[in-house]
Amino acid sequence: MLIAAQKLKENIAEYLLYMFQIEEIIRMFQLDLDKLMTTFIQPSIPNPSYLNEYREWYADMIRQMKVSGLEKEGHVEAVREVILELIYLHNTLLTIVNDEKYKTLCDNSATSLNEFREKSKMQTRHDVEVLLHAMNMKLQLKMRKQEISAETEEALDSLRIQLAYLAREYNRMKSGEWSFGKN
Repeated sequence: MLIAAQKLKENIAEYLLYMFQIEEIIRMFQLDLDKLMTTFIQPSIPNPSYLNEYREWYADMIRQMKVSGLEKEGHVEAVREVILELIYLHNTLLTIVNDEKYKTLCDNSATSLNEFREKSKMQTRHDVEVLLHAMNMKLQLKMRKQEISAETEEALDSLRIQLAYLAREYNRMKSGEWSFGKN
């Protein structure tokens, strides 16, 4: 099973962050499938018998990115759809379900969220998008082994907790574990 499919089933936030990384990797290779496969995928694939499956998946990703004009930025339709679902869920938890724990998590992260929004020039983006991009930035810094100050780590932690709760509720919603009548 491809990693993306596994993450989609297990943790929606991890899936989105993984897909953000995949889109950036594809852009690093200028949407060139052959260069991506020989330089990046083949050396890192755990089992060569999956090579064709990986090639087909990356070819489809590249096709989607080209058709949608995502050579420089943006996300494929499947990623945008999940982000929209999370936005709807976020709004539902705050207004219709009136989830007090989620409201508290939002309040706890509001200052950090707004600071990240300002620094990242994401003023027109929804809170959920800002959360995801903040976690993606943290992941990038860790992968580059760049130091994160204690203050920044604390701010990002409040965002991580909010996103983790939202992801858990998303999985509960998708599994049919909760409905508006039960909550």
